[in-house]
Amino acid sequence: MIADLAHGFSIALSFENLFYCLTGVVLGTAVGVLPGLGSLAAISLLLPVTFYLEPTTALIMLAGVYYGSEYGGSTASILLNLPGTPSNAVTCIDGYPMAKKGRAGVALFMTTIASFIGGSIGIMLLIVATPVFLSFAMMFQSKEYFMALLLGLIMAATISSGSPLKGLAMLTIGVLVGTIGVDNQTGSSRFTMGYFQLYDGISIVIVAMGLFGVAEIIWSIMSNSNPTIRDKITLRSLVPEREDLTRSVVPVLRGAGIGSIIGPLPGAGLALAAFLSYAVEKRASKTPERFGHGAVEGISGPESANNAAAQTAFIPTFALGIPGTASMAIILGAMMMHGITPGPQFVRENFDMFWAIVASFWIGNLLLLVVNIPFIGVWVRLLKIPYQLLYPAIICLICVGVYSINTSIFDVWLLLAFGLAGYIMRLLAFEPAPLLMGFVLGPLLEDNFRRAMLLVRGDFFALFTGPINTAMLAIFIVAVGWSLLGSYRRRAARAGQD
Repeated sequence: MIADLAHGFSIALSFENLFYCLTGVVLGTAVGVLPGLGSLAAISLLLPVTFYLEPTTALIMLAGVYYGSEYGGSTASILLNLPGTPSNAVTCIDGYPMAKKGRAGVALFMTTIASFIGGSIGIMLLIVATPVFLSFAMMFQSKEYFMALLLGLIMAATISSGSPLKGLAMLTIGVLVGTIGVDNQTGSSRFTMGYFQLYDGISIVIVAMGLFGVAEIIWSIMSNSNPTIRDKITLRSLVPEREDLTRSVVPVLRGAGIGSIIGPLPGAGLALAAFLSYAVEKRASKTPERFGHGAVEGISGPESANNAAAQTAFIPTFALGIPGTASMAIILGAMMMHGITPGPQFVRENFDMFWAIVASFWIGNLLLLVVNIPFIGVWVRLLKIPYQLLYPAIICLICVGVYSINTSIFDVWLLLAFGLAGYIMRLLAFEPAPLLMGFVLGPLLEDNFRRAMLLVRGDFFALFTGPINTAMLAIFIVAVGWSLLGSYRRRAARAGQD
């Protein structure tokens, strides 16, 4: 394993891969700093750039964008009380009070250190756990893949959404959108409505950019918020006190453990890891009354958990081809567009690529540590740009990126349509993430279902036989039942208050 990792470093440290890893973490951090955009928008914005790169270089850059944006989201949380990403929302609770006390520099420095340690622990678990996942995945055939994909989709829809029914509705729409185009097996066109531009289907770039990039910008413009920062962050103000370091050691390690466990779970996401870490630290503290008023443990633990989960989320994506989050779904889509098939054979067939990507995780986390501490002042100045100037520039970049895929103005109109749909979803409290998961995994689900039905000679109930499928079916029933019960309890509680 050490020799394999050393081989990965020899590839990842090439000038081209190192350059694009640095580019990914810097651009990801820059987008993550902007409130409301986050890793989904960051990856969607920069995905077209990777079409012209080698597959290994492209994935190294996208991975850098992913965890760079998760780090950058903490900056807006601390300075503006506006979470850059959903997983950074918990950082606002104690990060912003620290900033109001004149300790914004310390809070930013501690999030950087905690993110690096949590990410490093997550990478070590990724190295150890992926072979275990692979040996388990070798037992999978078409019907096991079908059940695993179905389980991942349903859990993502029911766990990540406030309402399970809304999540399932978005999931169904995503699967239907994924069927647009020519059927691979029959050659017939489906839902193209006579437009030849839809024969190849809709690009994941259009869907992701529209739902998460354009929609978020429209939402921010309509909310008419333009916060400003008056405090100046200096390098001297970044130095933490000894008590800050002492209070953060155990929470950082504990948060890394929580994030490493939560990260691979389908539908759990980084936000769950961060909030669970905060709850554990508050319960374990001898002075819980400090939380919410600037407790350094309230940012170091969740930020460590957040970044550990960001690394371990790659485990099911690589080993099973099942993304645990919407961001992982975009990266999975990028892999397939580059002709890479994730799953049990991924490491064997793409040995150099896998270990180069793993090595780049460590390089990227180190770059985040080295680059972002002196760049904190730059991010602060970036947040001072008036949004009425910043957002039109971002919209133009998105449209140029989409147009460059097929040099088609039709794709730009599709982008705007998905952006408007995403904004309407936000108004109606529908989460777009399950739609994206359904769009990416729907075709895989359909292909494995058809293949499995051929193998079992059309016996539908045979799909649920076997120890693996029986276990997944039980998990599926428990997850759906638990989600429906939680939804019923929330409605009952609201009815009781009324």
